[in-house]
Amino acid sequence: MLTTAKPDYAMLRTTLVTIILTLMLSACGGGKWGFPYRPDIQQGNWVTAEKVSQLESGMSREQVRYILGTPTLQNVFRSDRWDYPYYNKPGYGTTEKRQFTVWFEGDSLSHWSGDDQPNHQPFQKPDPKNHADDESSTAPTEPTPSASAHHADDPAVFAEPLD
Repeated sequence: MLTTAKPDYAMLRTTLVTIILTLMLSACGGGKWGFPYRPDIQQGNWVTAEKVSQLESGMSREQVRYILGTPTLQNVFRSDRWDYPYYNKPGYGTTEKRQFTVWFEGDSLSHWSGDDQPNHQPFQKPDPKNHADDESSTAPTEPTPSASAHHADDPAVFAEPLD
């Protein structure tokens, strides 16, 4: 009887090791860390509603650059317009695109327009209980008659990343 106990013990140990390895490998494939790995692609400037609310007509280019950061797109032929596009493609999720544009007359800010900007940083998740507050407190853009004229004759170029 002792000779039959050893093979049963070896078979039990092999089965147990196989089950443990299977469980460990299956834990690697769950959720966001699935296979194949798809990295998040984030490009452009992150402009928040707080930054937009700090803008005032008549500000200098340096003041606007201090608040919003260096623009991603500057038109060589029309230096009176700065574009701040934002593109985020999570590895697993929906793509997000936003556009924000400021216009200058001479060296002073004349007006701005663009999509609604969020009230949080990219590394923060929006608070669901304050989500209604975010939409109501998002800084509105300044609509001006000349804004539509700029859009008609000089559309913003939004470069999409290559997949």
